[in-house]
Amino acid sequence: MPRVPASFATARLTARKPRVDDGPAIFSAYASDPEVTRYLSWRAYERVEPLNAFVRECVAHWEKGDGHLAWLLCLKGTDTPIGSIGMNLEGGGKALFGYVLGKKFWGHGFAAEALTYLVDWALAEPTLFRAWAFCDVENPASVRVMEKAGMVREGVLRRWHPCPSFGPEPRDCVVCAKVK
Repeated sequence: MPRVPASFATARLTARKPRVDDGPAIFSAYASDPEVTRYLSWRAYERVEPLNAFVRECVAHWEKGDGHLAWLLCLKGTDTPIGSIGMNLEGGGKALFGYVLGKKFWGHGFAAEALTYLVDWALAEPTLFRAWAFCDVENPASVRVMEKAGMVREGVLRRWHPCPSFGPEPRDCVVCAKVK
């Protein structure tokens, strides 16, 4: 298993592991906004308590060094989350990425900046060969994030991923990857 960085920095961002007390800041920054979570696998949180439980799970994944590893994204010089980016290391040398940003930070290249860092990190690791991500076919802004991070659109995964905002059935997703 590669040695995953606990934190990283880009030109405008710092990324850090979540802490158990981050729930309220995450809630107000992005997790309570239905527009932000529209294409995600989870609905916007209506209360901070369930989000606190999820944050505790994220902290536990870091402590165990497995599962979904999430970083909170903060503007450089601050410690307040504006979004997050996560990674699952899969068998066969694959790293799957996902990301979310608060709405007021959309359109500034922050997601692509963080994703580029992690894609480059992953493909520099000797045991990783594929960095990939997917998004709903109706989310072209997320496709642009992946492409700006050097990923290439590989196709559409039919009925791949449910988005609770649209109902229980899986939806078509665009898949992009960068390989070595």
